[in-house]
Amino acid sequence: MHELAITESVVAAVAERVGPARVLRVRLEIGRLSGVVPASVRFCFDVCTRGTALAGARLEVVETPGRARCRGCGNDVELETLVGLCACGGTDLELLEGQQLKIREVEVV
Repeated sequence: MHELAITESVVAAVAERVGPARVLRVRLEIGRLSGVVPASVRFCFDVCTRGTALAGARLEVVETPGRARCRGCGNDVELETLVGLCACGGTDLELLEGQQLKIREVEVV
């Protein structure tokens, strides 16, 4: 489960940035095409934050859809997986969004 390592990295990055301030909330943006399972990150978050400035913080996860542009017709296509099909039947898609994992907000006391 690589989500444990990802969650540890998120916690370390936030802790480094906020110093000794107590963190109340962390908002992550996770793209559906990122390969990261939001439920697993949520599960790991409490374990990873024990003994840190993030202990007791609330984790909010915003899942963003995948989006691509068809190179054949130029239409935008929403993707649920990395394999997609345009309405025109085209499969030559340029990925635009959905692979990101970003720390969007951190609320501190």
